Amino acid sequence: MAEILCLECTRCGAHIAADEPQTVCPTDGGVLFARYDLQNLKNNFKPVSLPDRVASMWRYREVLPDAEPVSLGEGFTPMLRSREFPNVYIKDEGLNPTGSFKARGLSAAVTMAKAYGLSKLAIPSAGNAASALAAYAAAAGLEAYIFMPKDVPLANRVECESYGAHITLVNGLISDCARLLSERKQDEGWFDVSTVKEPFRVEGKKTMGYEVAEQLAWKLPQGIIYPAGGGIGLIGMWKAFEEMQELGWIGPERPKMVAVQSSGCAPIVKAWNERRSESEFWHNANTIAAGLRVPKAYGDYLMLDILKKSGGTAVAITDHEIMAALRHWASVEGIFAAPEGAASLAAYRKLSGSGFFAPEDKVVLFNTGSGLKYLDTIDSYGKRTDLPASRHIGGIIGPC
Repeated sequence: MAEILCLECTRCGAHIAADEPQTVCPTDGGVLFARYDLQNLKNNFKPVSLPDRVASMWRYREVLPDAEPVSLGEGFTPMLRSREFPNVYIKDEGLNPTGSFKARGLSAAVTMAKAYGLSKLAIPSAGNAASALAAYAAAAGLEAYIFMPKDVPLANRVECESYGAHITLVNGLISDCARLLSERKQDEGWFDVSTVKEPFRVEGKKTMGYEVAEQLAWKLPQGIIYPAGGGIGLIGMWKAFEEMQELGWIGPERPKMVAVQSSGCAPIVKAWNERRSESEFWHNANTIAAGLRVPKAYGDYLMLDILKKSGGTAVAITDHEIMAALRHWASVEGIFAAPEGAASLAAYRKLSGSGFFAPEDKVVLFNTGSGLKYLDTIDSYGKRTDLPASRHIGGIIGPC
């Protein structure tokens, strides 16, 4: 495990000590990144040391915080070669504990919360992050306080109840959940583990980038297509690529990073098309893909910068396209994807059809969760009329 040199603000570059819990930069609210002594690690931590290690995200322990892991076996998910497209790979995150990629970030966040001596953790969630926090908090002996939209997929609510979490169902969106949590956290003594509101969920998610490189024999693909609500996975993978280059494992080449959103909630796509450096709040967000119903991500400036630096793009997909892709993936690939993950396939079809990706380009599509978490949502698609619009009591998933 690695000693953290500092926490670095991604806006102003300020360095903050990591010896006590931190949220965001106290000066400008910027997202904080954990920094390690990679030059010192370079001499002793090499890819040849990995094959005999445990098949979990903690195989990359030298670039993860120095604390005893709270682990349920998360990470090192399969990289499946597509049966339909010869140069496409599917990274199936639905095989993580609690059925989604959220397990990675919450494993790291809960690990550090326990190391810091925190006892009460709180989160606003569209569903899967709530399940992951509830599970890892239970494993760590900590309390979890969860704010979820009332129409959250049934599996998420049942999971959280089973893990013993304290649940508040909200008539609104994740932004409304975030506001209500923020209003209570100081009086209740909760530590907020919202997306990029603390430094360590990024650390867990960045292991997806290490795995993509390792599973493709240390040659990065030409493209990565990623469903982006809060976008922490996209941010984390980009951080991983920078670290791997500094370690000497890869060169300066980078994949084209593609953020996929629903046309019913596409603030990153709108900002990208308008060449903005930050997004605007998306009113009346409405989509079957609960994890993409994020009206404004706190780390939007990082996502948009990554898309620009990588030569990538942002794509909006309709709910009809999402559901068609979900069923197609299941029937052709044998992968029962979450709606958010299925959006990756729909995006690839659009981008390959437009020539953005050539047939010979290696492209990794992320399925971020298991369709088993969405049985009620998938079964009732086309029948629902009660998806809530924002009540406008919330803002962004912000620093307050």
